[in-house]
Amino acid sequence: MMIEFAPLNIPLRRRLQTAAALQWVFSFLALAQCCLAAFVLLALSDWWMVALIYAGWLWLDWDTPTSGGRRSDWVRNWKVWDYFRQYFPITLIKTVDLDPKKNYIFGFHPHGVLVAGAFGNFCTEATGFSRLFPGLKSHLLMLPFWFRVPLFRDYIMCGGLVSSCKSSVSYLVSRPEGGNVAVIAVGGAPEALDARPGALTLQVRNRKGFIKLALKHGAQLVPVFSFGENELFDQMRNPSGSPLRRLQNRLQSIMGVAIPLFHARGVFQYSFGLMPYRKPINTIVGKPISVVQTPSPSSEDIESLHQVYLQHLTELFEQHKHTYGLQEHQHLTFT
Repeated sequence: MMIEFAPLNIPLRRRLQTAAALQWVFSFLALAQCCLAAFVLLALSDWWMVALIYAGWLWLDWDTPTSGGRRSDWVRNWKVWDYFRQYFPITLIKTVDLDPKKNYIFGFHPHGVLVAGAFGNFCTEATGFSRLFPGLKSHLLMLPFWFRVPLFRDYIMCGGLVSSCKSSVSYLVSRPEGGNVAVIAVGGAPEALDARPGALTLQVRNRKGFIKLALKHGAQLVPVFSFGENELFDQMRNPSGSPLRRLQNRLQSIMGVAIPLFHARGVFQYSFGLMPYRKPINTIVGKPISVVQTPSPSSEDIESLHQVYLQHLTELFEQHKHTYGLQEHQHLTFT
């Protein structure tokens, strides 16, 4: 295989963009493990008292990820996130104004491999979320076990990440003052196993938990489609029923997370590595679906609203697909 190296005379601005993307990939893949190792080493060192004090703080702060988290506007506005946005680049597009007195559930599609669009748009201010939607606070949902990792949990909460458990979503969308947005990557970990260039299959037909929560609390549903999300990484072939896919499904059932075998480019060469391709991500926030609060929704209520949601998501995709390079014959497939 011929390796295509990056030229030496690349402008500093692009080097900084690459560095920003690299630290994001590192944070996603290895920062939690490093934080856990650092805490263990601290506990075994002469500084064990510091680890003990932090453990006490962790115990007192245990429920924060399910109670709205602890956002930091300072962290969300770090300059590194602007370089991260420019790397792809990432763009957030608003179709209508959203009332800041209401609470919302954003259904984010597709999941992609590393959910780059959701992170860039809703965990930082690089694409101007607070400017586009004044009065709203975005919270991206993440698997609960990540919030059990010392130090790492505090860092990710600064961006607005919160636990994806039901009580966490309920806390956000039941606030009487409104202004909260719970962002859910609806396809979850299983959808990441199908994330590859050109993929338009969404695992959403049997995902109805967010619909039930919207009904229980009267939260407005908003479909969000991120064009380009699946173009960032290639992935080893793993068709349904293949030995690799069976192994991935087995590991997911045990660990709770999907392990896609992805690859793209490197830092100093373009032929292989774990850095994402420089492909534009355009995230479209659709129109809200009005939801009447139903404290005890029936199966028929959930199914009816789910069908309305799928219809709105389809319309959002069809309305914008030509703008972002897709052809007339390309359509979403729901599984």
